[in-house]
Amino acid sequence: MTQLEPILAGPTPAPDAEIPAYVRELERAARYLPESQRDTLLDAWRVGAAAHAGQTRKSGEPYITHPVAAATVLAEQGVDVETLIAAILHDTIEDTALTRDDIAARFGDTVAELVEGVTKLDKLEFQSRQEAAAESFRKMMLAMARDLRVILIKLADRLHNMRTLGAQSAEARTRIARETLEIYAPIAQRLGMNLIKAELQDLGFRAMYPRRHAILAKRIRSQPMVRREALANIEARLAQRLTKENLQFRLVSRVKSPWSIYTKMRAEGKSFDQVMDVFGFRLIVPSVPECYHALGVAHSVFKPFDGRFRDFIAIPKANGYQSLHTVLFGPYGSPIEVQIRTEEMDLIAERGIAAHWSYKHGGGAPNSAQNRAQSWVANLIESQRSTGSSLEFLENVKIDLFPDEVYLFTPKGDILALPRNATALDFAYAVHTDVGNRAVAARVDKKLVGLRTRLTSGQNVEIITAKSASPKPQWLEFVVTSKARTAIRHQLKQLEHEDAVQLGHRMLDRALEDLGTSLDRLPQTRLESYLADHRYPRLEAMLADIALGNRMPTQVAQVLAHRVPDKPGIGDTGFDVRRGEKILITGAERGVVTFAQCCMPIPGDDIMGYHTAGRGIVVHRNGCANIAEYRKSPERWVAIGWDREVSGDFGVALRVDVDNRPGVLAQVAAAIAQADSNIDAVEYLDRDKNIAVIRFGIEVGDRTHLADVIRRVRRLSVVHGVQRM
Repeated sequence: MTQLEPILAGPTPAPDAEIPAYVRELERAARYLPESQRDTLLDAWRVGAAAHAGQTRKSGEPYITHPVAAATVLAEQGVDVETLIAAILHDTIEDTALTRDDIAARFGDTVAELVEGVTKLDKLEFQSRQEAAAESFRKMMLAMARDLRVILIKLADRLHNMRTLGAQSAEARTRIARETLEIYAPIAQRLGMNLIKAELQDLGFRAMYPRRHAILAKRIRSQPMVRREALANIEARLAQRLTKENLQFRLVSRVKSPWSIYTKMRAEGKSFDQVMDVFGFRLIVPSVPECYHALGVAHSVFKPFDGRFRDFIAIPKANGYQSLHTVLFGPYGSPIEVQIRTEEMDLIAERGIAAHWSYKHGGGAPNSAQNRAQSWVANLIESQRSTGSSLEFLENVKIDLFPDEVYLFTPKGDILALPRNATALDFAYAVHTDVGNRAVAARVDKKLVGLRTRLTSGQNVEIITAKSASPKPQWLEFVVTSKARTAIRHQLKQLEHEDAVQLGHRMLDRALEDLGTSLDRLPQTRLESYLADHRYPRLEAMLADIALGNRMPTQVAQVLAHRVPDKPGIGDTGFDVRRGEKILITGAERGVVTFAQCCMPIPGDDIMGYHTAGRGIVVHRNGCANIAEYRKSPERWVAIGWDREVSGDFGVALRVDVDNRPGVLAQVAAAIAQADSNIDAVEYLDRDKNIAVIRFGIEVGDRTHLADVIRRVRRLSVVHGVQRM
């Protein structure tokens, strides 16, 4: 640390001749800053250069050239001086003797926090490179939640690494390029930073598929003269009409990048000529009213495609992007894509959150890119708290990175952006996790609909909740947002664990009662010793294991009551277990009590339980044909019965013999529905000229409900017989 002390003591201006060209480039890019702040930048370079002294990149250049180049990328985006200083010092805490306190003392706490946020993953042991990368990404997201400028520095760092990727091995180039295309470019797009996104995509494409990139780039450069003439013709006609309307404007043609052409060719199965056969223009005008005026002018010059107009000014994209999009019939039979926006919108479209930097003044407008990005990151952080692993979190973020969107209205008139194909349940979780967990139905444009209903842009959505409601495993089959999926999984795990702990407690208590003791009467030291020996962090974990069938309650009870020495594992205890009082179930025990499909028990049936490893208790009817097999393992039998209050719907199968003629199936289905029962499945078991035998899978509450269903079906004149299967 001693070699840094003179540098850290205070600024020591260097003669102009000693300032290298790469630092001069940073100075030129940061010309928008006051002179005093540019002097502080030079000071940061001196501290960084001293800290990284003797370190080189794989290319052989001094290491300090990399962080200064990252800072130059950010200076071109016009960010504040603290972000630039942090970019220059972003690798010092990890790779040099410089500490966070040193940076805070010299440049302030904000810069120190930014540097700490960007600092790469500590040298931890991971099972795989993939797991390490996912955990590093998770850390970065947490740092972003504290200050969004962290991601600006990380993106600039990645962009310069991509620009200098040639020094890496072929394997490293492919790995870094894939990570860039899958994670960093989409994040830049999600934050509205299109200039950085476009360059990351182009460099990533070139590194992963150098031959494909070279072929496409060459074909784009060598576009035929006919196309260039067509572009000029269209541009001239649009400009002439806009001038006649006294509109001030800037009209530029847009050239597609190799990456956008490649992805479109693959996604839509089109040839290069088909993809290039679309002309693109960007029209920039002074104000919002003039955007709509210019739209009318464009539609008067060339006819618009029906249904291809999008108004992102009235309803901005989730990353703050605003523009009018329209597609016109061109004079050469080719579509013309036109984007119309103001100068400010253009700046936001190119720079995203960097264009709206306003930490010092309390944030921009409510619809600014920065505020929307902050909201997006906050949602990610909320979901990561409930995610099981870094890899799962990373997959969720990939799903969430800037999909096609629908824009929906809450009852209060607020706008929510959700991915295409989002359901009413996704909307509920977007409003709040608690709203999603308690959702039972929705009103879309004042019409009552189910939670799996897919939503379209412009709809007004209201969620109906109930205190007693809770997530169901089937919900995971139709939600599309990562927030909804993560929240549902988390809640289901929590409910299953609570149910498992309660059931395990009852099962162990029953086994201990048979031995003349109880959990409460056991010496605490004995219980703690048993938990420690079997590596249970707490009692709840062992109780859940018992309920799930991974440990036999009779065996645990014998050991805890000191009747036998402890034995590892599960299986036949070798003891004649006295059957005590029944364990009563409500039917709502999630994940630890399942109902056998062979006999389909319902409340009111005489039942028995079979303790199955990993599945908990499987409930059978006492008359089930499979019980004979289970008699071979009596230690796994569980004496169970129905609680007084049983909730939920239970599956049961009916065999119905009917006349084989048109309309009969509908009559039987109607009778079942009139008895307030749902039909899960219908299957013809047998049919001849006169009689058909149909199996109906239905849901009932108990035996009384089933009897009502059978009675109603029997009354039908077309029915010859009904019986439970």
